Amino acid sequence: MGKVRTVFRGGSRFYVHPTDREIVHPGVTSIIGMLPKQNFLGPWNAKMTATLAVDSIEFIQDMAARDREGAVQYLSGAARRYTKIRADVGSEAHDLFERIMRGEYVGRVRSDLQPYVEHFREFLEAVNPEFVRAEDVAWSDTYGYAGSFDVWLYVWLDENGNPTPDRSGRKCLIMGDWKTGKNTYPDVALQLAAYERADFVMNGETGEVEPMPEFDGAAVLHVTDETWAFKPVDTGDDVFAEFLRLRGTFEWDRDTSRKVIGKPIARKKTGKLVTGTQRRAR
Repeated sequence: MGKVRTVFRGGSRFYVHPTDREIVHPGVTSIIGMLPKQNFLGPWNAKMTATLAVDSIEFIQDMAARDREGAVQYLSGAARRYTKIRADVGSEAHDLFERIMRGEYVGRVRSDLQPYVEHFREFLEAVNPEFVRAEDVAWSDTYGYAGSFDVWLYVWLDENGNPTPDRSGRKCLIMGDWKTGKNTYPDVALQLAAYERADFVMNGETGEVEPMPEFDGAAVLHVTDETWAFKPVDTGDDVFAEFLRLRGTFEWDRDTSRKVIGKPIARKKTGKLVTGTQRRAR
């Protein structure tokens, strides 16, 4: 056994089996990336660029006078830089959440991360979950995919599905996901449905394999610098069926679509049409 490695091909992440390097499955998030892009992204990108230009107009004018192409590149990268900053904050927040769940002492953190830590601790007090495991790999040979999930939790729920922090309710195993962006989006249901229905769970560091357990539900914890919310997520069969359709689309996009157009059997050559009959006669 060994560590589960990932590789990038054509902009998509693939997971490599720890003992059989010939077995490579696309990542869950790359498969979900087959969804149509949100229609707000174009206007949002334009607004980010325009805002940067207006807020720093003198700086941009000076840069453009010295390096016009550099100024164009700087403005066009506004949305990308913002997204990277937010992604970095999200990754650091995820790391802190896992450390806290594992019982590690987390003292002072950067000021921009402090609200996330405070809100996460509020969640722990309000729900009182039990940590099971985190950041391991859900692996499906049946459907050909893999992905790293955020967390498994035990939570205790009353008959209405609300948490009982005194743990007096029904004990439920939950497939969970942390989100730290501005909103939570429906595609998290596709993500969690895929993780739940994987064949195995692999230890990301050792490659040790166990059967995937049965889950009682799924949920997303949405933590921002302003608030937090713990939301149940529907991961029913219809949701998983949609994920499998995207898995087929991924196969089409990355493989099948590149094979469906054959070599020309007739084409113009030196001013003359060469038919298939003429070519075979040669």
